[in-house]
Amino acid sequence: MNERAWYIVQTYSGCENAAKKNIERRIESMDMSNLIFKVLVPEEKVIEKKKNGETHEVLVKPYPGYVFIDMIVTDESWFMIRNTPMVTGFLGSSGGGAKPVPLNDEEMVPIFRMCGISTDKSFDGKIGGKVLITAGTFAQQEGIIDAIDLQKGIVRVLIYAFGRATPAELDFNEVKIL
Repeated sequence: MNERAWYIVQTYSGCENAAKKNIERRIESMDMSNLIFKVLVPEEKVIEKKKNGETHEVLVKPYPGYVFIDMIVTDESWFMIRNTPMVTGFLGSSGGGAKPVPLNDEEMVPIFRMCGISTDKSFDGKIGGKVLITAGTFAQQEGIIDAIDLQKGIVRVLIYAFGRATPAELDFNEVKIL
């Protein structure tokens, strides 16, 4: 199975938020929440000064025409993103069916900081402990922690359904320790 990583998707400039909404709708309608986890349009707050001397806060997109996606690239997820309205393609894909090149975690740290997203990955749960899933397909279900990856900020939870355990990889913020 492919690794989960951040990828950059090209969109029409000025249409980043529309592309993000389209991607999020397709994730729901095509049940891809197990392959596509987060869609991010980086924005930072900037203080602008008007001609009359007044200042006001403005949200600026430092990467116009780009949307960042945390996903696992499979043929299905790659095809779904590429064929989403307002998306023109993946950055780092040479075309001809070539899969895109993921970003390193270190490359995403300054983008997270700029957006005000914490990159401190800590988790108080322990393997074997119970959690309540708060987001995604398994929301409001309980599970047992099977593995914790502090580097990636994910926890693998075993969810018991129909008499057997089903593993699910979730972000730390998608579970609540019981």
